[in-house]
Formats: sequence, structure tokens, C-alpha cells
Amino acid sequence: MGIHYSYKNTRSAKAMEKQAKREKKLAERRAKKQAKSGSDNKSDEQNSIPIDTVITLDHLTNPDKK
Repeated sequence: MGIHYSYKNTRSAKAMEKQAKREKKLAERRAKKQAKSGSDNKSDEQNSIPIDTVITLDHLTNPDKK
């Protein structure tokens, strides 16, 4: 006769494949989001005042200083 496959015999394998596919997509989304947010953080660091300096009124009101 031969081996007859049915839904019950293959459902665990199909479930594992689906789970792997979901995890792969999630990892790609996280990597894409991380890359996108990483580029934004670099531009913020350039425009920010260093932590060890004291913020004065001149820093806040003078538009010529950057």
C-alpha cells in the first residue's frame, strides 16, 4: 500500500514552518526599525549640548550659536 499522509500527520511540521516564518519577519522588522531609529539618534547627538556643560540663558536664547 504505502504511506498515506493526512492533515494530522503534517500539522506539527507546518506549524513549525509558520512559526519560523513569523520570527523571521519579526526580526527583519526589528532590524529595519533599529536602523531607522539609529540614523535619527546620530543627528540628535550633533545638535545637543554636551552633558558636562552648564546650560545658561545664552544657550537657550541666542539663535546664532548652535
